Order: sequence, then structure tokens, then C-alpha cells
Amino acid sequence: MNDIIIESVFFGVMISLFAYEVGIQLKSKIDILLFNPLLIAIVVTMLILSIFEIDYDVYYAGAKYLSYLLTPATVCLAIPLYEQVERLKKNWKAILAGIGVGVVTSLVSVWALSILVGFSHQEYVTLLPKSITTAIGMDISKELGGHVSITVAVIVITGLFGNMVAELVCKWFCIEEPIAKGIAIGTSSHAMGTSKAMEIGEIEGAMSSLSIAVAGLLTVVGASIFSGFL
Repeated sequence: MNDIIIESVFFGVMISLFAYEVGIQLKSKIDILLFNPLLIAIVVTMLILSIFEIDYDVYYAGAKYLSYLLTPATVCLAIPLYEQVERLKKNWKAILAGIGVGVVTSLVSVWALSILVGFSHQEYVTLLPKSITTAIGMDISKELGGHVSITVAVIVITGLFGNMVAELVCKWFCIEEPIAKGIAIGTSSHAMGTSKAMEIGEIEGAMSSLSIAVAGLLTVVGASIFSGFL
């Protein structure tokens, strides 16, 4: 019976959905920053695979079907952006400036920390795409000669961290303008951050979804330039 369940094409999906539901329930009962549903889902999934000695490939064989939903979900981000098109037209200069500064800040911080820590060139370029969506980040890392698997892990951690602290950081620095919030969240923590931006508000979500695409394109150019700095 256990073999039948494990070999089911939906086994990975069931674990993923169960783990996320556990995260949601814990968050509703314990309002602490670390009890983020995404973080809890990752931890619960890892525990299940470890305790029951389930091979990751077996899990992923089913979980990959959830990944197929990423493409239509990403396309759907254009809907809130379209609804805010007039606001976008009025503030396009500030929006582009904000995204540009965010991308440069990300690249400069990786460059500075890499020098401070003493990373090799390969380790340095591995971290350059940390704040953009996984699909683009993987290609950049591969093109520049980085460790693609580590790049993916760093991108996930960056997005998860942004999802957890985005709202808190905005409160700390008294950022109340919805456009500014959306641009900051989307530029620094891609799709995971955007999900939090959508929870905060429609404008924040729309601007964050725009930032994912623009920041990705700017990082492609910026990473190529910064890769020669170390």
C-alpha cells in the first residue's frame, strides 16, 4: 500500500500541499516572523522525506507538476499590472529609477561582500543573480561559470527572506507609498516577495510583478558587467 502511494504521480503534490497547509495553520495560530508558511512548508517537506527515507527524485516526480503552474501564474501577474496602467504611466520615471537602483544595489552588495569574505570568481558570479527569478538566474549563473545549483538555492533563500521581512522593513523605514513598496519588494525578492506584496495591496502587487521582469532584464546586463570586477 505504501509503495502504491509513493509511486503515485500525485505523491509529491500531496506532500507539498500538506506541508504548506501546516504552515498556514501554524501562522494563523502563532503570529511570529519565523512561522512563515513558505518556510514551514520547506521544513515540513524536508522532515517528511528524511523520516520516511523517501528519495528526492521520487518526491519530485510528482511535485514537478506544481512547477508547471508557475508559467500561467506568472502570466497572471500581468492582470493587476494592467489594472494599474494609468498609475504606471504617471510614475514611469520614478519606477524605472527605483528598479535600476535596486538592481545596482544588489550587484554592488554581492561584489563588496565577495571581496570582504574572499570568494573566488566562480563563487562570486554564483551569487550575482540572487535577487531575480530562478529561470533567468540559472541562465546567468551558467553563462558566467557559476554553480547553478547553489544559485538556485540562494535565489530561493533570498525570495523567502524577502517574503518574511518585506512588510516589517517597510514599517521600520516608514515607507508608506504603495508604488515604492511594490518596487522595493519585487526588485529584491522576485516572485516570493511579490506574493507578499499582493497580500499588502493591489498597487504593491502590480508594481512588484513589473519589477520581476524589469529587474531580471537589467540584471542580465548588470551581472555581465560586474562579473569582470572580481
